[in-house]
Amino acid sequence: MSQPFKDAVGFCKTIMRNGYDAYVVNARLQELTLDESGNEQELDICTEAGLSELQKYFPNLEPSADKSLLGTLKEGGVTYFFYPADVDDASYTEEAVSIMTPRMLKRLERRGDIPLSAVCPYIPKAKDAYADFAGFEDGMIQFKGIPDQALRKDYSLAYRALRFAANYDKQIEANTWIAIVRNARRVLDYVPMPDFLDEWRKVEAESMWKFFQLLFDSMLLHGLIPEIAALSRIKQIRNPEAGEETVLAHTFDVMKRYPEELPYDWKGTVACLFHDVGKLYTAEYYGEEWHFLQHHRVGAKVSRKILRRLSFSAEDIDLVCDLVRNHMRPHFMLTDKGIRRLKSHDEYPRIMEMVRADIKARDGSWREYNHNLKMAERADIPQEDIEPFLDGNQIMQYTGLKPGPSVGAIRESLLRAQISDDVSNEDQAIAYVKQVAKHF
Repeated sequence: MSQPFKDAVGFCKTIMRNGYDAYVVNARLQELTLDESGNEQELDICTEAGLSELQKYFPNLEPSADKSLLGTLKEGGVTYFFYPADVDDASYTEEAVSIMTPRMLKRLERRGDIPLSAVCPYIPKAKDAYADFAGFEDGMIQFKGIPDQALRKDYSLAYRALRFAANYDKQIEANTWIAIVRNARRVLDYVPMPDFLDEWRKVEAESMWKFFQLLFDSMLLHGLIPEIAALSRIKQIRNPEAGEETVLAHTFDVMKRYPEELPYDWKGTVACLFHDVGKLYTAEYYGEEWHFLQHHRVGAKVSRKILRRLSFSAEDIDLVCDLVRNHMRPHFMLTDKGIRRLKSHDEYPRIMEMVRADIKARDGSWREYNHNLKMAERADIPQEDIEPFLDGNQIMQYTGLKPGPSVGAIRESLLRAQISDDVSNEDQAIAYVKQVAKHF
């Protein structure tokens, strides 16, 4: 081994002793191309250490204007070039170790050993999120160059392409799309879950439904959250006139409707994604239709397992599961006590918005929802401040009842009728208590 190589190995050992990987790039090839004359001796080193870290060990290391290069170090008549190592978990396996650098390639060309087309060098370097995409001027999301080759460099580009398509409301170019579908298994294998979450969190709440529609169409959702993808095989009644729809289609529609009143609510939209996941586990067919009893409670438990698997924070998991568990409460006509209990919930606005989005997605009935809104207005008044139109003496006078528990029960019933606007004046109250008294 020549002295320049011994020195290069020594540099790598210094870096590695400080906790960073480093190696001489393609040592065998560099040995062949090293100029033994001593006039132009150069060697390439690859390391995951950054420039500032390297300068701590090698004070004479000079930064480079070339973005693909960290810096250069001249020692003993030899110039050492330091290149950044591939540290991206989602990059292609064969590219994890650099075997060629631009400098080595040029030297081989000058020697006439290989033509430019004989190799495909790739040196990982810092770049912006749009670097691997063609311009959006034509209204399409498209990888630069050959789509499959672009994905081989970084499989997380698949998620980024879907994010761009959803956020910017653009189509994905045909060859780019088929490359994503074709490599879906590799995307799932190579891209760590935190990288997927990073892309997901950059999706706007208003665009999340489209992002997940694309994940489903590309078969990525089947590997990421198979419980959600399976909802495409479960049917429910949209409404009596429209007939059946899949639970997944309904889920995407709810996600689309939810941000209309609560824009930018990313976590609330995530709750809409999971709000019906319990139907996968509670589906039962009888009476010529599907039933999903207690799907909200089962869904909250299932959602907790999924969100833990996806590495969500404990705080976000609690919030989403709480919304999933309570999203069915306003679907029924609530009593004064029921609406007061619901309004005391910290996430009351989100729960009501989930219900509104659900009804709008189904083109369903607003009867229960509107009733609960009226009840909610009354719920702002302390219960002890609300008095019925008739007191106990008047109730006994109009009904002929004697003093006892029945009078109190009728009074409470009248109060609830007033709160729900079923009774709005004294004449209606008299008729109401007379009708109720028949049951006592």
